Amino acid sequence: MSLSKKEMIAEVVRCGKSPVYFCNNYAKISHPLRGLIPFDMYDFQEEALKDFKVNRFSVILKARQLGISTSVAAYVCWLMLFQRDKNVLVVATKLGTATNLVKKIKAIHKNLPPWLKIANISIDNRTSFELTNGSVVKASSTSGDAGRSEALSLLVVDEAAFVEGMEELWAGLYPTLSTGGRCIALSTPNGVGNWFHKTYTEAEEDKNDFHQIKLPWHVHPERDDEWFEKETRNMSRREIAQELECNFNASGETVIHGDDLKFVYESAVEPIHQTGFDRNYWIWAEPEPDREYLLVADVARGDGSDYSVAHVFDVQSMEQVAEYQGKVTPDMFAPLLYSIADEYNSALLVIENNSLGIGVLNRLQDLDYKNLYYSVKSTHEYVDEVTAEAIGGIPGFTMSMKTRPLVIAKFEEFVRNKLITINSMRLANEIKTFVWHNGRPQAMRSYNDDLVIAASIACWVRGTALTVNKREEAYKKALLTSMSVSKSTMSMKIEGQHGYRNAQNNTTFRGTDGKMHDLGWIIKG
Repeated sequence: MSLSKKEMIAEVVRCGKSPVYFCNNYAKISHPLRGLIPFDMYDFQEEALKDFKVNRFSVILKARQLGISTSVAAYVCWLMLFQRDKNVLVVATKLGTATNLVKKIKAIHKNLPPWLKIANISIDNRTSFELTNGSVVKASSTSGDAGRSEALSLLVVDEAAFVEGMEELWAGLYPTLSTGGRCIALSTPNGVGNWFHKTYTEAEEDKNDFHQIKLPWHVHPERDDEWFEKETRNMSRREIAQELECNFNASGETVIHGDDLKFVYESAVEPIHQTGFDRNYWIWAEPEPDREYLLVADVARGDGSDYSVAHVFDVQSMEQVAEYQGKVTPDMFAPLLYSIADEYNSALLVIENNSLGIGVLNRLQDLDYKNLYYSVKSTHEYVDEVTAEAIGGIPGFTMSMKTRPLVIAKFEEFVRNKLITINSMRLANEIKTFVWHNGRPQAMRSYNDDLVIAASIACWVRGTALTVNKREEAYKKALLTSMSVSKSTMSMKIEGQHGYRNAQNNTTFRGTDGKMHDLGWIIKG
């Protein structure tokens, strides 16, 4: 319908006051099947735009294909059109992704009624465009200097959970927003520990200035359980969590599956004691008589970026009964480990024999600790101290390219099958940020994995070395009990029986079947 000049002015005013009214009445978007259509917004999209206008910082945890990126594009178009000299920067995982968002903004502007274009495009480039009112939008890669040189009115970070080095990027961009600039960060989840996860969870806890918006798959009015079942039929559990459920824990490439991680978190409890010279020695259970314990320690590299850690596990139940995590010097760590191991019934003490670990092991040998873990050189085969001395075994556990994947796999197996009880929230937090990176299990950037590695070694020792050792002991015991010795006064061979008496010591030989056997060849001559 045609509008009078007065009506057009009234519409311009109404649109300028409300981005929702502007989008529902005049914005047009491209539909993959229906072509160019009016942007008739759903309720959750309208609420998002209202939030953008009210809140300076917004962080959106969303499912796929909800039209939120399009909603953001429409909001940016509204902002640029109805406010002068707005400087908008769009960053994403790739420049192409950011450019696509800029294209959406440009398309919405180009398809407005001519009378509503109160500012026209004056400069039009592939990755940016500028309006005659001075407002400009640019797409940028996520390089460290993106947007640093100019004050921003609005920063849009698309797929923020997948942006490499987002922490450094945010540190560089945040000062450009200091004059009142705003930020909209949106993404599907990508595990935990990254900037997006931390920002969203801190917003939930009201620890930062971001307003959180959560949009799982079912906020869309045209989606129901039948739709969900059909869509997820050929998707993995991680893909479902990431693409549809807005589940941080199950979405990332964590070494431990999200469901198992949830169980670990639910199982963690406060220690009954927090003691030690730095109060970093946590205790969940006092040592019990007749129980065997395993103490596994990892010595810090010495550069101040990681910790020296130790776990104490009950060998039978594999329940974590004590833990230490602190930045302690090796010469102090050795007597601390001695004290803990001695307290827990002279626990088998396993130390990773890295560069500084060797020093701790030597110190424990000087202190004459009697239950150190030894292994055959160049292998991970466990031997006791006496055997080690005889064959040239080495103290400690050797973590190498060969053993690392084995111990990590054993830890994952123990957690998955609930063969280990993890009481420590410190360890749970490290598991949460222990991820696959280029096929290698390791801590996420800026996080530590010392507790995870020590716990992994504990599972390996318990599941292999100690199991094999106890099996060998059982074999020896079974062999010994199958043999018997009896005293006899026989001095000659008795017809019909197999067996001889040693005239000098009166010993008769019996077989494992309990019968006398002809062993005369032993004493002949």
